Amino acid sequence: MRRRERTEILIQGSEDIAKEFAKEIAMKYKVTVIQKPESALVLLKTRETAKKSLFYLGEMLVTECTVQIQDSIGIGIVKGQREELAHSLAIIDAAYEADLGETRSWSHVLENEKKIIQKNLQEFNRSILRTKVNFETMDVQ
Repeated sequence: MRRRERTEILIQGSEDIAKEFAKEIAMKYKVTVIQKPESALVLLKTRETAKKSLFYLGEMLVTECTVQIQDSIGIGIVKGQREELAHSLAIIDAAYEADLGETRSWSHVLENEKKIIQKNLQEFNRSILRTKVNFETMDVQ
């Protein structure tokens, strides 16, 4: 599983999973905090569809954290003020970068959480489609 997909699952899914993974690593390895969780603003870049030009849509508040496990550095960035989650994501990222043995057993948990997220998204989409109005056009003769 790639870094991006893993991070999306950890952010969109239950926060308890990220906490448990981080706790498991912190109990066995020395985790050095390089940058404690703190708030920052990032610019949102988007592409205008007609001219295909880039522009900055605005700013977004994020919480970022950087940690080190052994010789590997991990970063955690999450939207909003979620210091504990950013710290957990940084530890998990560093654990994967260090290729620690514990990470191999996490893929099953992440796959299950991915299925739950997809199921919830499908239910949400179904609830939206129930309110969809069907406009029929009048036939002109």
